[in-house]
Amino acid sequence: MKKISFSLLIILMIVSFSTLSAQESKVINSIINIGQTDNQTMNHLDILTNRFGGRILGSSSYDNAAQWAAYEFKKWGMEVQMDEAGSLPVGFDRGPWFGRLLSENGMDLHFATPSYTSGTKGVQRGQVLIEPRNRTEFERMKGALKGSWVLISGTNTGWPIDYSAKGDSIRAKVIVENDTIAKKNREIMIENRKNPDKEQKAALPYKEEPALFYKEMREAGILGIIQSSPVPIRALYDRKNIEKMTFETLPTTADIKLDEQQYKIIEQMAKERRYFQLEFDIRNHFRMGPVKYCNVIGVIRGSKYPNEYVMMGGHLDSFDVASGGVDDGSGATPTMEAARLIMAAGGKPKRTILVCLWAGEEFGLWGSKSWVERNKTSWDKISDYLNRDGGPTVANSLTVPEAMYDDFVKICEPLNSINSDFPFTLTKRTEAPRPKPTTAGGSDHAYFAMNGIPTVTFGIEDTKGYDFNYGEIWHTERDMYNKSIPEYQNHTSIVTAVVVYGLANLDHLLSRKGLYQEEVTPKK
Repeated sequence: MKKISFSLLIILMIVSFSTLSAQESKVINSIINIGQTDNQTMNHLDILTNRFGGRILGSSSYDNAAQWAAYEFKKWGMEVQMDEAGSLPVGFDRGPWFGRLLSENGMDLHFATPSYTSGTKGVQRGQVLIEPRNRTEFERMKGALKGSWVLISGTNTGWPIDYSAKGDSIRAKVIVENDTIAKKNREIMIENRKNPDKEQKAALPYKEEPALFYKEMREAGILGIIQSSPVPIRALYDRKNIEKMTFETLPTTADIKLDEQQYKIIEQMAKERRYFQLEFDIRNHFRMGPVKYCNVIGVIRGSKYPNEYVMMGGHLDSFDVASGGVDDGSGATPTMEAARLIMAAGGKPKRTILVCLWAGEEFGLWGSKSWVERNKTSWDKISDYLNRDGGPTVANSLTVPEAMYDDFVKICEPLNSINSDFPFTLTKRTEAPRPKPTTAGGSDHAYFAMNGIPTVTFGIEDTKGYDFNYGEIWHTERDMYNKSIPEYQNHTSIVTAVVVYGLANLDHLLSRKGLYQEEVTPKK
């Protein structure tokens, strides 16, 4: 065999590199072209939200969405991991819900109930009472409680009343305090009556604790409790009891969060002791457990560095009072489309790309936390994890440490050729590195960051001024498909695909220098 000269070897290496670069450019161009002419992001979102609906963890809707996502990944030619992350003792499925005020000024009621709370036993009608504030008031009205709806104090924040033993204990202490206040108020009343000519003393305010006599009212046979709620109505889940629920300890009393304007009307009618009824039909159903839940992870296997990773993701679960179109359909579906674009363009990355649809983000980052904790040997092999969970605004910037900047300059070069309406900005971070976070944040990047894994992700913006307001939608009844913004979503999927594919084709992992403040080992 003849020896190859050094100069010929250099020429061959240059030709090989040029061919490789040309192939990568061809894939990038194809990603952009397909993304512009046949973008499927909103189609994915339509299926996720309008076929499956709200995807609370432990629901049939979540299970169906996970199976569908896995099916799509396989259809696009990807490997799929149904990554079991945990289980719940019972599951929950939400059906329709209806309510009416039955009186001369009757109206349909606008309300919601938190997940993992009780429904009604079919259509149930009853009178309305205002909850007692002390033992004397309870004793006076306890005979009327059976078959009644009870208006409780406080303002809805999305959470149900805690019916656990701990919740009962807290309420018991307040009952004692309010009974003491009631005694003092009787003394004030008597003194005022004895001295009508003197300045009348004001009664002391009672300590407020919503559903103060919850246990006693439930035992007396109330139909449910009703709390005032700002609009849009927020409805979360029973976080205090969910991990301890069994079929023997399921909630039995409906927990209704009612439009604050309607609540005021009904409260005034109840204060006037007018006769009227409320009618509710709430179809909250439970599933036999244990109910396992999985992260859905699509895998595009790396050709050169199969055991190194670039990761992108969003969470598949959502609250179910709406359909999870924004939180986090707007993250999960551009991520899915980015993967489809890479596959459709014939992408063959050097480094493995993991496309992560996480379970249980809304319950405390359960799915991503589980994956991070079970994959410690991979921490130093993850180049970056890009998370999307901030709404359907457009990805239009990146801010990176100096050590990463040159790599991102090359990777981001094609982004300003996609759509002039959405210019992309790459910024070198100039401030000093922050300490590595020690507590979990609000989305699935948190446990990656806490363990020093890069979570460089896109800055987002409502570039065209559509007056998008994430706070209005977040965890409320308005979190629907039509709150997403198609042109932002489509563009984001292309940008994500280009950047992720570029990261996966670097000849090295991203440098972590300057990512976080250097940890100082204490002197002994």
